[in-house]
Amino acid sequence: MMQPPIEDLVDVAGGRFDLVVLAARRARQINAYFNQLGEGIGHYVPPQVHTLSHKPLTIAFEEIAAGKVIAERTEEEA
Repeated sequence: MMQPPIEDLVDVAGGRFDLVVLAARRARQINAYFNQLGEGIGHYVPPQVHTLSHKPLTIAFEEIAAGKVIAERTEEEA
């Protein structure tokens, strides 16, 4: 079983589609952070939670569950 549960993540993100978009964007940022570590450039935010996972998507889900990543809606989306 996956931790954190998908049902809890959907409630936090506001919907299934919103969860997919939010998690995918954050996973890309985490992946880019790990890829640029040796270059000395600090353009990307490191993972915001302590985890044993090395998978960017799992880390993104854990950040969303912990409330570290929040989706903000613009007036156009509302």
